[in-house]
Amino acid sequence: MTSRPAFLDGNRVTLLETGQAYFPALEQAIRAAQSDVILETYIFQDDRVGRQIVAALADAAARNVQVRVLVDGFGSQAFVTSLMPHLQAAGVLVMVFRREIRRLALRRHRLRRLHRKLVLIDGKTAFVGGINIIDDFDATAPRHPRHDYAVRLEGPLVAQVQASMERLWRHVRWAQIRRRPRPAEPPPAASTPAGQIRAAFVIRDNLRHRRDIEESYLEAIRAARREIILANAYFLPGRRFRQALVEAARRGVRITLLLQGRVEYVLQHYATQALYPHFLAHGIRIYEYMPSFLHAKVAVIDDQWATVGSSNIDPFSLLLAREANVVIADQGFARALHARLKIAIQTDAIPLRAQEWERRPLVARVASWAAYSLVRFALGLTGYGGRNL
Repeated sequence: MTSRPAFLDGNRVTLLETGQAYFPALEQAIRAAQSDVILETYIFQDDRVGRQIVAALADAAARNVQVRVLVDGFGSQAFVTSLMPHLQAAGVLVMVFRREIRRLALRRHRLRRLHRKLVLIDGKTAFVGGINIIDDFDATAPRHPRHDYAVRLEGPLVAQVQASMERLWRHVRWAQIRRRPRPAEPPPAASTPAGQIRAAFVIRDNLRHRRDIEESYLEAIRAARREIILANAYFLPGRRFRQALVEAARRGVRITLLLQGRVEYVLQHYATQALYPHFLAHGIRIYEYMPSFLHAKVAVIDDQWATVGSSNIDPFSLLLAREANVVIADQGFARALHARLKIAIQTDAIPLRAQEWERRPLVARVASWAAYSLVRFALGLTGYGGRNL
């Protein structure tokens, strides 16, 4: 089931590039909270940044601010024994989404992860994006932060973020074996305008919004007339998405893909590369980001439409995980994100050439297609039909 995004006017949307901008803004907002903080994340790491956010959340709870944290049981496994006890001792309500997991299980309910990265402050401010609670600097690239984005959101759209977070909190609360304490009613989200930006909050779940994020992308791609820039950490689109990009390229739309250059997850990395010849053959430009891990999940189309969020363009995000994106229909915001992506492409990425790619060693080509076939097979085992990949 799919529903069209509900665009609302009167929002202020502030772009935050990498954790260097995001974490100071997030910590400041938590420390200024007066009544309510709720945080959802896939990864909550016990590192320098994780401990800073824990301290801010604990201080808020000490001021009688109601603080709630919801983490994924797979992405934040270590959090349960390291940081969670400190938060609970400080009076923070903490729950874990699907805590029990068997690493080798391919049943679809085991693979339905909480991949959203959302924070709500006092019903007035929301943070939406792709940045986990984890130190931005990886040991393999100590001088370059993970390349990722989030937005700070104020205005009428915050009410939709709040409603979605409250629904998921109630769902997880009643799914726990032991009954959890009922939190106090949060303050109603502010409905007064805070800016002039038109935006929508789009989620993916396993009930009413199974394909909403994918359909938002497809609608924008099909309407594109000049340029598409898409930056994505894990890019393994299905047939409909691939066909939409190819058809846009045939219309003369200039398409640029900024993808992961470093190997983070071997299977996904090489499976993605199996699709490169197809895109390159149709004139779609591909750049691999090299200085650090690319973790972005953003796009800009015709300098009129943009999205920032948690959803990758791969079957795990689009078919299995809970995701959340903001879609922005605003020229000023789109141009700002476009400018940042252009800098990353021009200064930190390597262009791929069709002829060079075709001359890769046979072993490399076989490895890519083997990885792609394995992903399709695994997806078929979950019951979602690997043939659609």
